[in-house]
Amino acid sequence: MIVAIVACEIGFWVLLVAGLAARYLLKARALSTALLVSVPLVDVALLAFSVVDLRRGGEPTTAHALAAVYLGVSVAFGHQMIRWADQRFAHRFAGGPPPVKPPKGGPEHAAYERRMWLRHLMAYGIAALILGLFTLLIGADLSEPGRAPALWNVMRIWGLVLIIDGIVAFSYTFKRRPISSAKDR
Repeated sequence: MIVAIVACEIGFWVLLVAGLAARYLLKARALSTALLVSVPLVDVALLAFSVVDLRRGGEPTTAHALAAVYLGVSVAFGHQMIRWADQRFAHRFAGGPPPVKPPKGGPEHAAYERRMWLRHLMAYGIAALILGLFTLLIGADLSEPGRAPALWNVMRIWGLVLIIDGIVAFSYTFKRRPISSAKDR
């Protein structure tokens, strides 16, 4: 299962770079479009592989949970990652404008951090839905001490990370006073 996740991650970047190379280096718009439209199919392939593995009686493991995490992150952040790569590729190979950088401070930075946290929350929610599907596929009850909890342990850890990320992201909302140096005292 881990091999499938790694293969999908590699497939994502290979299709993305090939699509951008076709667009900006080869000037092959149709090929570029076909390759870039294929990028989400990597996620579909991982979901299908996970479902088939579980339906055939595969033991639910942390790897299945990581597949759900991968899918959640890919859906929530995928478009943004593609835009990030496209801006850099266009700038480097096609004379496009410099890539847009996130704001470094002030209210704009605070709003940016909150938006990123909301994407993180969306990724978590999508992963939870996929894990719910996996739980149904194996016919397990969440209260059952056997199979389903192996899928959900990752979500507990990720939930803690999500809470910490939320605290940090929303802390930028409050104006901070600079820490005075020893000379200023």
